[in-house]
Amino acid sequence: MSAPANPFAPRHGSLRRAETAVAWAFRSATYFILLCGGFVFGNICLKGLPTVTGAFRGLDHFPYVTNTFLFEAPESLYVFEHDGKKVEMGDAEYRAFREAETARAAAEGLPAPKFKAKSYVYASGGIWPCIVGTVLLVVGSMTIALLLGVASAIYLSEYAREGPFVRFIRLAILNLAGVPSIVFGLFGFAMFVLYFDWNVSLLAGWFTLAFMVLPVVITASEEALKAVPRGFREGSLALGATKWQTIRKNVLPYALPGILTSSILGIARVAGETAPIMFTAAYVVRDKLPWEVEKFGDFVFQGVMALPYHIYVVSSKIPQNEYTQRVQYGTAFVFLGIVALIAGSSILLRNKLRGRYQW
Repeated sequence: MSAPANPFAPRHGSLRRAETAVAWAFRSATYFILLCGGFVFGNICLKGLPTVTGAFRGLDHFPYVTNTFLFEAPESLYVFEHDGKKVEMGDAEYRAFREAETARAAAEGLPAPKFKAKSYVYASGGIWPCIVGTVLLVVGSMTIALLLGVASAIYLSEYAREGPFVRFIRLAILNLAGVPSIVFGLFGFAMFVLYFDWNVSLLAGWFTLAFMVLPVVITASEEALKAVPRGFREGSLALGATKWQTIRKNVLPYALPGILTSSILGIARVAGETAPIMFTAAYVVRDKLPWEVEKFGDFVFQGVMALPYHIYVVSSKIPQNEYTQRVQYGTAFVFLGIVALIAGSSILLRNKLRGRYQW
């Protein structure tokens, strides 16, 4: 006598085949998106890495080696023929070379040499001011966003009573998350640059970018706070702790990994935005770094160069050629590396806190 068939065994029918086909379609779409992302990232690395690695130069003093692309300011590139060879020089080097050649010719009683050089804007030098400006914008804006966002999340999660007003606030926060970045840029320009008279500065850029990521930080932080078990609060209150002591000692530490997750999402958006900083914080060219001011208090009122805005200018606002192309890919490669470094640091900190605070 044969054993009865298993009633829970999968049955191969048209519905099962359709479900399998849909699952494979979703899987193929996922792999295709990953492949496209890998192709874009690989293309940037393939074309940008030689720009960075080929810019190392030896020095006759400490630290004896430098990278002109990472640690110098952008310059115009001059290309000319000299002694039958094609020579490429940055603006500062080219001026010094001309002065030296003119002085040598005068000392030998020869006529002043004539140079026929072609100039290419932003095709020489490096991106050091852009790196500094990008890091300052990300760190400053995320600090403001986390302070305001976590405070708002604590109020909504722990203190506010559910009602029409609180529901309206949450709806407004969700709506703000979908507002285009150009709108935040115009808001920051009107509010901080014009009305508060901060001009184009770090401070205006910080608050504009912070307000842009604030909805993400508030929503993620509130969910992280709600995920902490209710018993933690009740046990602390039963032992005589105040509500704020309970939040500070028994709720916030366990919610920190979720809050840091929101900071990672915020960093990815803040670092890559061009429109908001174009109106509030970024300059096309700035020779001085933000801290090179007479008064220390003027530090936050200095405009900066930034990597996303620099990529935008080099890619669309100047004549394109083989020299500017390597600057574009080199800048994009460094930009991706900086974002990955900051986000990676946040992930490591989150994982460390997650391992420390478990329930």
